[in-house]
Parts: sequence; C-alpha cells; structure tokens
Amino acid sequence: MRILRITIDSITMIRGQLFLILLFPIALWAQGLDLIGETEELAITPVTATFKSNRIINGHSIEMVKQREFDFKISHRFGFVNQGFYDLFGLDNATVRIGGDYGITDRINVGLGRSTVEKTYDGFIKLKLFQQMDSRGSTPISVVAVSTMGINSLRWTQPMRKNKFSDRLHYTHQLLIARKFSNGFSAQLTPTLVHRNLVDSADISNDVLAIGAGVRQKLSSRVTLNIEYFHVLTTAIQEGKTNALSVGFDIETGGH
Repeated sequence: MRILRITIDSITMIRGQLFLILLFPIALWAQGLDLIGETEELAITPVTATFKSNRIINGHSIEMVKQREFDFKISHRFGFVNQGFYDLFGLDNATVRIGGDYGITDRINVGLGRSTVEKTYDGFIKLKLFQQMDSRGSTPISVVAVSTMGINSLRWTQPMRKNKFSDRLHYTHQLLIARKFSNGFSAQLTPTLVHRNLVDSADISNDVLAIGAGVRQKLSSRVTLNIEYFHVLTTAIQEGKTNALSVGFDIETGGH
C-alpha cells in the first residue's frame, strides 16, 4: 500500500509539473500581449504643427506640403507705413509673388513662382532631414534644407556690354532648424547664404551671409502671432536697405 501511495503521489506530482509546463507558454503569450499593448501606448510619435504654414511670414518654415498636394499662394508685400495717406500707408507700393509648392513626398517639396521684384522667376527644392519627436524620442529638433534659384528677367541696363544668361541668376541656400517647445510656442533659426552672379560694382560682395530667426506664439485655438527677423552678417547690405523685421498673424478660418 505504501508503494502504491508513493506511485499515486508521484503520478500526481508529474501531472502537476506537466500542467505548469503547459501553462508557462500560455502565461508568456499573455504577458507578450500586455507588452505589445504597452509598447503601442509608449510609441514615439513625431511632433506636428510646429508652425501653422510652410512660411513663417516671408521665409520658409520647417512645415512641408503633404505628398501629391499643391499649395498655391499669392503673397503681397507692401511699402512703408510712414509714407502716409497719400500712398495709403504703403498699400500703393505693393509687390506680389504668385507661386505654389508641391509635395513630391512628405519629405521632398518643390516650388515655382514669379515676383514683381525685378520680374524674378524662382524655383526651389525643400528637403526634410530630421523630424522632431516627442519627449521620449532622440530627435529634439526638426531640420529642413532649402535651395532656391532665381532669374532676374528685367531688360539689360547696359545692353551694349556682353551680357550672359548666367548674369541673371542668383541662389539662396538655407538650413531651417526649429523646435516646438510647447503646444503654444515654437522657434526657428535660419542660417542663410545668398550668392549673386552679377552685382553692380566690384565693391559689392557676390555673397551675402545672414541669420534668420522666427517665433510662433499661439494666442487662441485659431490665431497665432508670428515674428520673423533676418540679420545680414556681412557688409553686403546695399545703401538704403535694412535688415528685415516682420510681424504677422495666422488666422485659421476653418471651412473658408
């Protein structure tokens, strides 16, 4: 009887061990499901809406046009407010650029435009290099590169000299470095290099180095205040020109 009892106890122990062995993979599988759910909740996500538009005011922002979308803009730049009522506080001296941005992909945009300033035609390519991620990510900033070529189509001021088409060209290269610090505040730095193939005299540099800065402050769910400033780092500012300071508002009009 004692041997039989031992045998029964042994069989019971073996069954218990087999039960635990069979239960262990099921427990691991269930734990895996919990980990998958936890991983989905902790997934690192890209930061969006650093700025409301792909322009801060005059200059590019790090925002891109989505793939296969076309963003058409008619931009007006007015004269000086202090010119008074005679020029309707600068409205009579408006210049216009008509152009559009197209998204080849979400990270590659191209654009074409035409401005009344020197009757300039321009084209650019815009590449997103880095995308800011949320606080758990390893990318604290967004970085975008923009290269633009402009063509001055004015009639030659000196038609008797040997003029070349390349003399009409100028190039702008920019690196846009931005961070969204909170839901309401974003900032961007824009190192800029401008190269002009032809300048008015040997005393004027063909290259212009500048640094731009822009900020966005959310005022309400539909309105933001934007400030943008470009400072020329060299002595390349022509007489009568100043560094550009711009203040503007973005107003989201919903279904308008």
